[in-house]
Amino acid sequence: MGAVPVEMSRERFEELVADALDEVPQELLDLMNNVVILVEDRSPPGTRLLGLYEGHALTDRGWNYAGVLPDRITIYRLPILSICDTDEDVVDEVAVTVVHEIAHHFGIDDERLHELGWG
Repeated sequence: MGAVPVEMSRERFEELVADALDEVPQELLDLMNNVVILVEDRSPPGTRLLGLYEGHALTDRGWNYAGVLPDRITIYRLPILSICDTDEDVVDEVAVTVVHEIAHHFGIDDERLHELGWG
């Protein structure tokens, strides 16, 4: 990935992810279970993902859900920076991406997220 329009340190980007999490209602955060949120610089090879949820959505967990590694929500720094023109754009895109991936943890699919304006 080449130069990005907005330059931002990884540390500052991680702060924006933390800020976005602070905006999620505490009631929802309390319902999240066995999930970790990470920041990576690049999305997987061959993709231009801004974020990725990997795991078992809460709605898919049954009586036999036990002893599994935590679900992963990964927010990708460079792909987000590559589509933003200003720091404010980055703040907004990080917030949307964090909410989008958390929604997957709750079993909400991309189609419904787009309908709700969180696509």
